[in-house]
Amino acid sequence: MRNVPFHFVDCGWQNIPTGIPVNGFKIKKMKKLSRYYKKMKIAYIKVAAFATVVSIFFFPHYQKLESTGDNIFTVYLNGKQVGTVGDPEQVDACLIAARKKLAGTSDELVLADSEISYTGAEVLWGAIDDASVITSNMASVLKGSVKETLNRSYTVKINEYTVNLSSSEEVLALLQASINKYDSGSEYYVDLVLDGDRELNVLTTQIYSASEQKEEEQAAEEVMTSVGINAELDAMFAEVEPAVEKDFADYELGLRSLQFGDTVEVVESYLQEDEITSLSQAIEEVTKEQEKEQIYEVVSGDTLSQIAEKNEIPLADLIAMNETIENENSMIRVGDELIVTVPEPELSVERTEEVYYEEDYEADIIYVDNDDWYTTQTQTLQEPSAGHRIVVANVSYRNNEEIDRDILKEEITYEAVPKIVERGTKIPPTYIKPISGGRQSSGFGRRRAPTRGASSNHKGVDWATPVGTAVMASSAGTVAKAGWGSGYGYVVYINHGDGRQTRYGHLSKVLVSPGQTVSQGQKIALSGNTGVSTGPHVHFEILINGTQVNPLSYLN
Repeated sequence: MRNVPFHFVDCGWQNIPTGIPVNGFKIKKMKKLSRYYKKMKIAYIKVAAFATVVSIFFFPHYQKLESTGDNIFTVYLNGKQVGTVGDPEQVDACLIAARKKLAGTSDELVLADSEISYTGAEVLWGAIDDASVITSNMASVLKGSVKETLNRSYTVKINEYTVNLSSSEEVLALLQASINKYDSGSEYYVDLVLDGDRELNVLTTQIYSASEQKEEEQAAEEVMTSVGINAELDAMFAEVEPAVEKDFADYELGLRSLQFGDTVEVVESYLQEDEITSLSQAIEEVTKEQEKEQIYEVVSGDTLSQIAEKNEIPLADLIAMNETIENENSMIRVGDELIVTVPEPELSVERTEEVYYEEDYEADIIYVDNDDWYTTQTQTLQEPSAGHRIVVANVSYRNNEEIDRDILKEEITYEAVPKIVERGTKIPPTYIKPISGGRQSSGFGRRRAPTRGASSNHKGVDWATPVGTAVMASSAGTVAKAGWGSGYGYVVYINHGDGRQTRYGHLSKVLVSPGQTVSQGQKIALSGNTGVSTGPHVHFEILINGTQVNPLSYLN
C-alpha cells in the first residue's frame, strides 16, 4: 500500500484527512455528526451555567475561590473549635450574641474567659458554618469557662453610709422600716423612682400617703364634673363664701406629713455574695440611733450645765468635746457654737404632727434698755406669772427631736404676766487673765479661811504660780496705787474708767508707779508670796463702783 500524507482540517469535532476520496454519502454523514457535537457542546455550557447559578442562590455556605490568600478560617474559642467562617469580622458579633445567651439564663453577671484564635486556608471550594451554629458553640464553651459569677444587687447610699442588698424588694423593706417607727397607722409607703437628672441608672425615693392619693383622685373627679356653668358657679360661690374659723373639734389630729431627712440614692450593681448585707442587719444599722456630733448655738439664759442636761450629755464630756471650754466656770455668750452629741439613726425621718394639748405658758420677757449701764448689768422690774391655754399646733420633728412648732389655734384660759427686765446697752471693757498658766487655787465667794487673817469671803481669784512670774495688766488704764498694801502684800491698783478697777496682790516686785498709763497685756509686776499668803500666787480682783465681782465672769 502506498503511503499518502495526512492533512487535518477543522470540521467541528472531527478531523478528516484530505486526499482520500469520499463519496457523497460519507460527506453527508460527517456533516450530521458535526452538527450533533455542536449541540452537545452548547448543552454542556448551559448545564455548567445553570449549576453555577444554583450554587450561588441555594448553597451560600460554600466559599468561592479568591484570587489570592486565605479565604476560609477555622475559629477557636479558648482553644476549642467552634466553627468555620469566610470573614473573621463575623466572629465578634457571634461572641457578643453568645455572651448575651449565657447571661440571659439568670440575673447574675457571669464573667468568663474568651480568647479567640484563627487558622486560615486558601481553598477552591469549602463549607462555612451558619452564625447561629457558631454562636451556640461559643455559648457552650463560655459556659465551661466561667471564672466568676457576680450577683445582681442594689447599693443604697445615705450620706457617707452605704449598704448592699440583693433585691429592690429588700431596698423597699429597709426604707419602709425607717418610717414605720413614726407611722403607727401605716399611712405612708415608700417607692423607688428613676432620677431623671442622672446619666447613670440611679434611683431615688418617693414617699406617698394613702390620704394624698385619695385627695388626688377626688380632685380629678371634681375636674371632670365641674365644667361649664357648674364650674362658673363654684368659682363664684368660692369668692363670696366667708372663711369660717375652725373649732377645736374640726381639726384632724395625727400625722400630717412624712419624708426622709437625708438624700437616699439606689444604684443597681453586680457584687460578690460576701459583699451583700442581709436585710435584718441592714435594718439594724440604718434604724439604730447612734451618737453623732451636732452644733448647738447658745441662747439667752444658757449655762454649761443646762446645755449638758438639755442634750443629755455629762458635763465633763461637753467640756472635753469643746476646746474653748476650760472648766465648768468658763464663760459662754449668746450665739456661741458648741459641739454636742445627739442620738440619731443613719437615715433620718422628718415628720409633722397635728396635736392638741393644754399647757401653762410664760409670756415673753419685756426688756427696758438703760444706756448708762453695761450689758452685764440687769435688774428685774416685774416678776412673771404663768398663764394657761389650750392649743392645736403643727409640731415638726427630726427623728424624735422637735425642730419647729406652729400654733394653729389657741384659747387663753388666763393670761400670763410677763417678766420686765431693765438691762444695760453699753459694751463693757474686755479683760484678760493677768498671768500665763497657773493653777486656780481659790475662787470667788465663800470659802474656808486658809490662814489666820485671811477672809472667809474671798473677793477675787487666786492662781498658784512660782515667784517671779510676769503679771500683766488685765485691761488698759491708769495706775492708782503701786506698793505695799497691808494684807495684800505688794499690790497694784489700775483704774479703767466708768467706776471700774482691777487689783493685783501678793507680788514680789512692782514695776509701775502711780499715775502711769498702761496698756492691756503690759508687764506691771512679778508674782510673789507677800502679805497674808500661804504660798506663791497672784490675787486678782475686779471692782465695779467699788464692789468686787467674780473676775471669771469678765475674763475674755
